[in-house]
Amino acid sequence: MAERRDDRLWVEETERAPDTRFLVLDTEGQAFVTADADAPQWMSPAMRDERFGDVRSTLLGLADGRAWFTLVLDEAHAELFASMTGARRMSLRDAGLLFDAFDAGLFAFAKGVTHWQRQTRFCTLCGSPTVVVAAGHRVQCTNPDGAHLHFPRTDAAIIVIVEHGDACLLGRQRGWPAGRYSTLAGFIEPGESLEDAVKREVREESGVEVLHATYHSSQPWPLPASLMVGFTAVAKSREIRLRDDELEDARWFTVDDLVNGMASGTLGVPPPLSVSYRLIEHWLALRGVSLAEMVASAPKA
Repeated sequence: MAERRDDRLWVEETERAPDTRFLVLDTEGQAFVTADADAPQWMSPAMRDERFGDVRSTLLGLADGRAWFTLVLDEAHAELFASMTGARRMSLRDAGLLFDAFDAGLFAFAKGVTHWQRQTRFCTLCGSPTVVVAAGHRVQCTNPDGAHLHFPRTDAAIIVIVEHGDACLLGRQRGWPAGRYSTLAGFIEPGESLEDAVKREVREESGVEVLHATYHSSQPWPLPASLMVGFTAVAKSREIRLRDDELEDARWFTVDDLVNGMASGTLGVPPPLSVSYRLIEHWLALRGVSLAEMVASAPKA
C-alpha cells in the first residue's frame, strides 16, 4: 500500500477499523507471543485506543481482508501489554522457526523497518533531528532549509555454497556451537557486482578461487538490516589458505563427510530458518540425499 502511506486520513481511519491488527514489538525488537501458542499476540484497535493511543504505529500493509500495523512499546508500556494479555516475548530468530510463514514474514518486515526508524533519528546531511512520515516508511529532516528525506536501507550480502568435484566448502566462525559449519558469506562493497562479491569473499575468507557463481535464492535478514543473496559456485581447486582474522576453520566436505558427521553428532549445520541451510539442502538433494532426514535423525544436543 505504498500509494496510500501519505494519506494520513486514510491511515488513521484504517488504524481504527475493527479488523485491523497491530504486531507489538519491544525496544529490543522482540515480538509479543500468546501465552499458550507460538503465534503473535495481536493488539486490537480498541486496546490501542484505550491504553496505547499515544504510541505511533507503522503501516505494514493489507492482507487477508484487513490492515496490519506494527508499533514499538517502551518498557513501561511493554510490561503493561504483557500483564493485560499474558503474552511472552520472542526473538525473530526463534519466531522464524515457530511462526507460520505469513506471521514470520510480517515480523521480519516490522523488525526491519522499526530498526531503521530508530537508527535514523538525525539527518545524515546536517545532523538535525528527523520525524517519521509516510506511515513509518520515510523520515524527514526538520531543517527547513533542506527537509531531506531518508528511505529505509537494506545492506546486501552474499552467501554461497562452493563446490569442487564431489565436495562442498563450509567454514565456521569463532564462537559458534561446537561442530557447526556453514556456507561462506559477506557484505557487498560499493561498486561491486553480486558475482564479484562471491569471488572476493570466498577468496578473502578461505583463499579458495571461484571460477563462476550462479544465483540460487535470497532471504531478508533483518538482524538488523540485511538481504542475503544466495549463490552456488564452482572452485578452481581445493587449496585453502585461511586468514587469521576471518574464519576459525574451513574444510571440504563430501556427502559421506556430511552424513557421517551429522549422524555421529560431531557436525552441525545452520537451522532451517537460514538460506545457508537451503543452500546445503540443495547441494545434497542434487546428490540424492535429504538434509531434513539427516537433521531429524541426528543426535539431539
